[in-house]
Amino acid sequence: MGAMVEEQQASNEELQSTNEELQSTNEELETSKEELQSVNEELVTVNSELHSKVELLTSMQDDMKNLLDNISVGAIFLDRDLMIRRFTHDATSVYRLVATDLGRPLTDIRSELKDVDLLADARSVLDTLTPIEREVQAGNTWYLARTQPYRTMDNVIDGVVLTFNDVTERVQAIAARRARDLAEAVVDTVREPLVVLDRQLHIVTANRAYWSHFGGDPAGDVGHSLYATGAGQWDFDTMREWLEAMNSPERTFKALELVHVFPALGQQRLKISLRRVSEKGGQTDLVLLSIQVL
Repeated sequence: MGAMVEEQQASNEELQSTNEELQSTNEELETSKEELQSVNEELVTVNSELHSKVELLTSMQDDMKNLLDNISVGAIFLDRDLMIRRFTHDATSVYRLVATDLGRPLTDIRSELKDVDLLADARSVLDTLTPIEREVQAGNTWYLARTQPYRTMDNVIDGVVLTFNDVTERVQAIAARRARDLAEAVVDTVREPLVVLDRQLHIVTANRAYWSHFGGDPAGDVGHSLYATGAGQWDFDTMREWLEAMNSPERTFKALELVHVFPALGQQRLKISLRRVSEKGGQTDLVLLSIQVL
């Protein structure tokens, strides 16, 4: 009987020990559950932050794309090996780029540039970090090409950027001005009076022989109608009819011989020849009057 009691007591002690172990295990599971819940909350927070950063990066990429697409400046971004990272639409007028060219070396892309190697400039910029700027021509268009280092947010040089600004109008204006200066210099060497008019018969320039003989003020008369200069000395019917006839479709245009009394000169016998300088389309651009005093 005593043995049975002892066995029962031992069994009870084992059950109590097992129960304590189970209770301890349960407490450990509860602790693990709380830790997992805490980790899960941290993961949710991190995921939310990453989602916000992805949205911000996407927005920034959209802004950058719209900026590059609308600034009307050709730009090509290259890495340190001169591989194409990205480019703007306007750059396709200089290099024949398509979307599938990303990741390719720029050396593989055909260029419309004349007599210039911008890749040599790019290599030089990578070596020296000194930007290079030059005027280049692609087809009939002139560009101001700039080659500059590509800098990361940490100010690390990680490639180069080529940009192209259309400066055709400025280049043409400079060339036209030089041509006009040269024309004026040539006109000024002619001994007989010469005057150059535009399509509205405004004085563009005249040589010294003209100003010396017919008078007037070069600074005040240039840009004004021929009829309004020299106290209106050219404003008479014969002259007007002759000049207006130059717009007729006839190919020939006879010289005008006339005798006219000029207020400051008295009677003058003149032979006036006209030459039209036309553009390619055939539209009159300038009119050259050569005046021979007989």
